[in-house]
Amino acid sequence: MINADRIIASLIMISALYFMWHAVSLPIGWNGLEGGPGGGAFPFWLSLVMLLCAAGVFWRSTSGSKFQRFAFDMSMVKPIFLVSVGLVFTVFLTSMIGAHLAVFLFLFWYLRFVGKHSLKLSVAISVLTPIIMFFFLKSR
Repeated sequence: MINADRIIASLIMISALYFMWHAVSLPIGWNGLEGGPGGGAFPFWLSLVMLLCAAGVFWRSTSGSKFQRFAFDMSMVKPIFLVSVGLVFTVFLTSMIGAHLAVFLFLFWYLRFVGKHSLKLSVAISVLTPIIMFFFLKSR
């Protein structure tokens, strides 16, 4: 597990540096002309946070800490598999029925059948999330 932490953290750090390198081709600071951040600001700063987090994981895996005794809980295999299949199915459905309806179906399925929440809560969150997504992303 420790070697996996080091390998994945290294790959994430390399990816973050690559993304930062590409992001600086656009302005990464505040754009005074348009009154907002430059086009490369979000990718650059997000990549920097990725780099710092991955460096923290790498550092923790090299130090002799108590975190090195990690055992994967086998009872989590089924929920992880179900969520992975649900996400793949959601991505597949997005091109056919649209993102809002696909998100509704995924959230309802996840909350009701994986999370075993009440029907009332499952419907409420599944309906409100695409509506909020619409107003946040499309209403401009």
